[in-house]
Amino acid sequence: MNQKNLLNVDWSLIPAPTDDGAAEHLVGMTLPAIRLRATDDTVVTLSDLPGRTVIFAYPRTGEPGKVSLVEDWDLIPGARGCTPQACSFRDLFGELKAAGAAHVFGLSTQSNAYQTEMAARLHLPFPVLSDEMLELTHALRLPTMEIAGLTLIKRLAMVVDDARITHVFYPVFPPDRNAGDVLAWLKDNPASTA
Repeated sequence: MNQKNLLNVDWSLIPAPTDDGAAEHLVGMTLPAIRLRATDDTVVTLSDLPGRTVIFAYPRTGEPGKVSLVEDWDLIPGARGCTPQACSFRDLFGELKAAGAAHVFGLSTQSNAYQTEMAARLHLPFPVLSDEMLELTHALRLPTMEIAGLTLIKRLAMVVDDARITHVFYPVFPPDRNAGDVLAWLKDNPASTA
């Protein structure tokens, strides 16, 4: 099975990921001082950002008309849905900012060149960060999966306040609802202004 449309997905045909506990350690961690290349041609050190930051991570986005990384991609729990997740954050970007997110970033282990094409194609109003060298992934011990010889981040979202992880959404399913869940949490948990 390989659903060809990257955005209109029948989630009833996609296996949901289970909570394997791989993100339980993240809340309370301080982000390390690691520099990541962004799709807006900047280098971002997440630990230097003041205020509230939302980071959503995903395995990898697909390209329209291209073959999936592996034939059974849709059958891997948590693999399918990177484009719908990114587009949901795009569509709710203004509301996320209004709810207190000073910064919003996507994050994957794909190359910056690949991400830059995707960000332009999807008209993303926020930068996507490349952790191609797995520096942040290893430093935070983010949940990962190995597919076709590649280490991919399992889908999650983090709320970070002044470099400290405050809340983690994991596992995320269906991916296109993740931004709405993050928005609801931000509204219910305003950032401290102290």
